[in-house]
Amino acid sequence: MSARVEAIRARLSAALAPQELVVEDESHRHAGHAGARDGRGHFRVHIVSAAFRGQRPLARHRAVYAALGELMQTDIHALAIDARAPEEVA
Repeated sequence: MSARVEAIRARLSAALAPQELVVEDESHRHAGHAGARDGRGHFRVHIVSAAFRGQRPLARHRAVYAALGELMQTDIHALAIDARAPEEVA
Protein backbone atom coordinates (compact mmCIF):
# COMPACT_ATOMS: atom_id res chain seq x y z
CA MET A 1 0.00 0.00 0.00
CA SER A 2 1.34 3.41 -0.92
CA ALA A 3 2.30 6.04 1.63
CA ARG A 4 -0.44 8.32 0.29
CA VAL A 5 -3.12 5.66 0.70
CA GLU A 6 -1.86 4.99 4.24
CA ALA A 7 -1.96 8.72 5.05
CA ILE A 8 -5.53 9.02 3.73
CA ARG A 9 -6.61 5.93 5.69
CA ALA A 10 -4.99 7.23 8.89
CA ARG A 11 -6.64 10.65 8.65
CA LEU A 12 -10.09 9.29 7.88
CA SER A 13 -9.83 6.62 10.59
CA ALA A 14 -8.80 9.14 13.24
CA ALA A 15 -11.47 11.70 12.38
CA LEU A 16 -14.48 9.56 11.44
CA ALA A 17 -14.01 6.15 13.14
CA PRO A 18 -15.31 4.26 10.10
CA GLN A 19 -16.84 0.81 10.25
CA GLU A 20 -15.73 0.28 6.66
CA LEU A 21 -12.99 2.08 4.77
CA VAL A 22 -11.61 1.35 1.33
CA VAL A 23 -9.12 3.72 -0.28
CA GLU A 24 -8.11 3.08 -3.89
CA ASP A 25 -5.30 4.84 -5.73
CA GLU A 26 -6.55 5.39 -9.28
CA SER A 27 -3.65 7.64 -10.32
CA HIS A 28 -2.45 5.13 -12.92
CA ARG A 29 -5.74 5.59 -14.79
CA HIS A 30 -5.04 9.31 -15.17
CA ALA A 31 -1.46 9.25 -16.43
CA GLY A 32 -0.89 12.21 -18.72
CA HIS A 33 -3.92 14.07 -17.34
CA ALA A 34 -3.17 17.77 -16.88
CA GLY A 35 -4.10 17.64 -13.20
CA ALA A 36 -1.77 14.73 -12.54
CA ARG A 37 1.34 16.53 -13.80
CA ASP A 38 1.98 18.20 -10.46
CA GLY A 39 2.45 14.80 -8.82
CA ARG A 40 -0.78 14.71 -6.84
CA GLY A 41 -2.95 11.60 -7.17
CA HIS A 42 -6.46 10.47 -7.99
CA PHE A 43 -8.19 8.46 -5.28
CA ARG A 44 -11.53 6.77 -4.58
CA VAL A 45 -12.85 6.41 -1.02
CA HIS A 46 -15.68 4.22 0.24
CA ILE A 47 -16.38 5.02 3.88
CA VAL A 48 -19.14 3.92 6.25
CA SER A 49 -19.33 5.81 9.52
CA ALA A 50 -21.90 6.59 12.20
CA ALA A 51 -20.59 10.17 11.95
CA PHE A 52 -22.62 10.49 8.73
CA ARG A 53 -26.00 9.77 10.34
CA GLY A 54 -28.47 12.50 9.52
CA GLN A 55 -26.06 14.30 7.19
CA ARG A 56 -26.72 15.18 3.59
CA PRO A 57 -24.13 14.15 0.97
CA LEU A 58 -22.52 17.61 0.83
CA ALA A 59 -21.95 17.63 4.60
CA ARG A 60 -20.44 14.15 4.40
CA HIS A 61 -18.04 15.22 1.68
CA ARG A 62 -17.07 18.29 3.67
CA ALA A 63 -16.33 16.06 6.68
CA VAL A 64 -14.07 13.88 4.53
CA TYR A 65 -12.27 16.93 3.11
CA ALA A 66 -11.83 18.37 6.62
CA ALA A 67 -10.39 15.08 7.87
CA LEU A 68 -7.88 15.01 5.01
CA GLY A 69 -6.79 18.59 5.66
CA GLU A 70 -3.69 19.70 3.80
CA LEU A 71 -3.47 16.38 1.92
CA MET A 72 -6.10 17.89 -0.38
CA GLN A 73 -3.53 20.50 -1.46
CA THR A 74 -0.33 18.46 -1.28
CA ASP A 75 -1.19 14.89 -2.29
CA ILE A 76 -4.71 14.65 -3.73
CA HIS A 77 -5.75 16.08 -7.08
CA ALA A 78 -9.07 14.24 -7.41
CA LEU A 79 -11.16 12.37 -4.87
CA ALA A 80 -14.27 10.30 -5.54
CA ILE A 81 -16.23 9.80 -2.33
CA ASP A 82 -18.88 7.25 -1.39
CA ALA A 83 -19.81 8.18 2.19
CA ARG A 84 -22.64 6.36 3.97
CA ALA A 85 -24.09 5.84 7.40
CA PRO A 86 -24.13 2.21 8.63
CA GLU A 87 -27.87 1.75 8.09
CA GLU A 88 -27.48 2.75 4.42
CA VAL A 89 -25.28 -0.23 3.62
CA ALA A 90 -27.04 -3.35 2.43
